[in-house]
Amino acid sequence: MIGIIMALVSGALMSIQGVFNTEVTKQSSLWVSTGWVQLSAFLVCIVAWLVTGRESIGTIARVEPKYLLLGGAIGAFITMTVIKSMGSLGPAQAAMLIVVSQLAVAYLIELFGLFGVEKQPFLWRKLIGMIIAVGGIILFRWER
Repeated sequence: MIGIIMALVSGALMSIQGVFNTEVTKQSSLWVSTGWVQLSAFLVCIVAWLVTGRESIGTIARVEPKYLLLGGAIGAFITMTVIKSMGSLGPAQAAMLIVVSQLAVAYLIELFGLFGVEKQPFLWRKLIGMIIAVGGIILFRWER
């Protein structure tokens, strides 16, 4: 149950963040806004680390494989692409496309067992669910 609640909160926060970041970009620039997002997130992480535990920072050097450390760099491009998509499509359409893209890529990662994720079997119901989600986007965008 906690996973479901966290996923719902995450989705809500991502939508709110996307709107905030898009508005900041309008008043500054794309990379200034994206940089601010990453810097402010870093500062929050430092405060949380100081308050909650202080595990050794050196453990990051032992992470294997090293490509897993690219999450932060990917995060900068996530922020940038969310800002651009929300600015172009609006929050609702952008969020729908983002979620379907996340779902498709996550399913491919599971199917092929990429990045250390346990390989899962192909299930038609999951593919049908994806097709329904894409149909929802088409229906949402449909104009008379």
